[in-house]
Amino acid sequence: MAIFKGAGVAIATPFKENGEVNYEEFGRLIEFQIENGTDAIIVCGTTGEAATMTEEEHMDVVKYCIDKVNKRIPVIAGTGSNCTETAIKLSKIAEEYGADGILQVTPYYNKATQNGLLAHFGAVADAVNIPIILYNVPSRTGCNILPETAVKLCKEHKNIVGIKDATGNIAQTSRMMQLAEGCIDLYSGNDDEIVPIMAVGGLGVISVLSNVAPRQTHDICQKCLDGDYAAARELQFKALPLVKALFSEVNPIPVKSALKMIGIEAGPLRLPLTEMEEANKAKLKEEMVKFGLEVR
Repeated sequence: MAIFKGAGVAIATPFKENGEVNYEEFGRLIEFQIENGTDAIIVCGTTGEAATMTEEEHMDVVKYCIDKVNKRIPVIAGTGSNCTETAIKLSKIAEEYGADGILQVTPYYNKATQNGLLAHFGAVADAVNIPIILYNVPSRTGCNILPETAVKLCKEHKNIVGIKDATGNIAQTSRMMQLAEGCIDLYSGNDDEIVPIMAVGGLGVISVLSNVAPRQTHDICQKCLDGDYAAARELQFKALPLVKALFSEVNPIPVKSALKMIGIEAGPLRLPLTEMEEANKAKLKEEMVKFGLEVR
């Protein structure tokens, strides 16, 4: 059984002006997501700025999210690392805290071979019992999980159950699903590809857009799950200009600006990320209004 179907939010982490995690606003964001139909929360991924957190801080945020959600919807913890030992350590802690699953990004900077990926993900899978979703995002990591590798991992490790596909390569994704013969739970990693990914067998999306438009993102996925691809396509097309604006600068710079516009005090970004440029911010606000979001 899949960890979730539909729209999982790759949730942002609000910070105070002094750089500390703003747990009060984080709690508000979590409740906003649940109240508006988000199907799962993915915490401490790229959008959550986990790359600039200490290990202790990272796992404190994971624990807070798990406890706050309190099993109302699944919580998937980002526990990936380019160091296998660190990925195992964080994954064990997430399991102990009660995460429903973990998200494992491809090792970045090291640029592992396919054999390296098999060994890395296999070692993490052997160390925990909870479900694992792989995260394939070559544009950020310089490392691509090839279809044959993804299928081999899912077939040889019962707790490697799925993949977040942010390759932007629908031909590769289709080939992977052809080879998988049903053994991979597929999620879109790109908000502009929800419908295409679900059309080749995807179960939903792990979404940046959901931070500010959780109900609409859920509805795109639900229409696909219901088999109404015409309606899903219409909703996807409507969202495209906003999605483009949300990625006009590197994620999560725009989405944190967008959260502030809807009244969630997401706070500053941690260096080396910087605040959104004013021209891009104005365009983002314009697209949010056109999409029907109430902004300040």
